[in-house]
Amino acid sequence: MSGYPKSEMPGGQPGGQPGGPVVAQPAAGGVPGAPGGWMQAPTNVPANCPKGLEYLAQVDQLLIKQKVEALEAFTGFETNNKYEILNSLGQRVYHAVEDTCCCTRNCCGSSRPFDMKILNNQNQEVIHLSRPLRCSSCWFPCCLQKVTVEAPPGKLAGYVAQSWSLCKPRMRIENANGETMLRIKGPCCQLNICGDIEFDVYAPDEETYVGRVTKQWSGLGKELFTDADNFGISFPLDLDVNVKATLLGAVFLLDFMFFENNTKKDDKMSKSGYR
Repeated sequence: MSGYPKSEMPGGQPGGQPGGPVVAQPAAGGVPGAPGGWMQAPTNVPANCPKGLEYLAQVDQLLIKQKVEALEAFTGFETNNKYEILNSLGQRVYHAVEDTCCCTRNCCGSSRPFDMKILNNQNQEVIHLSRPLRCSSCWFPCCLQKVTVEAPPGKLAGYVAQSWSLCKPRMRIENANGETMLRIKGPCCQLNICGDIEFDVYAPDEETYVGRVTKQWSGLGKELFTDADNFGISFPLDLDVNVKATLLGAVFLLDFMFFENNTKKDDKMSKSGYR
């Protein structure tokens, strides 16, 4: 499995690793290889592909970039998260917007329940994620984290379910029937100064390597003063699009659970007299 697109690499080339396979994808605006625009709608749509997921059938790598919110960066006031979802050529595939009330965001912090809308280039919602208010501690195994993925909205695609583990993060990617399709294993420590943090994706047997979710180092300034993160994700090209959509949902749950860090904002708020 190749690396994933790095946000700082021109054209989204995978982390400077030569020879890695990059899926040929249509360019935005009809200009071959033009980064920054929208990915063109695929012409060869797989049979029985849910509407809006035909883009996922064409890719084996995605980059999820969280947008920096100026109000949040300077005041610590929690705003709705916004993300861009790009292919390996740097073209936008989707964009995602959190839909949570102000009180919930600022009272519950990173543990907050949320609805996440993933929209296409016509601003139509194609994937909907919902996370209820649940526990993530190993001391409460009956109430661990779970995200429901609908694609399109109203049609169940699968679940992202936290598995019980004493130290290391563990998650299951389940289909609409609750059957485990993939497993995610993370490191014991979710902190790596100037380096990436990797979550490996395995088949249900936990031995066959399938792909990886990587929290990418975003630079010292961005890491210190914001909680806007970049993630890379890789998976087999022929993976079922519903499983791809559910695996994409796992990225947002990982972000909220481990990297939506309010500590730095709490420090800024205390220095500003808010606490």
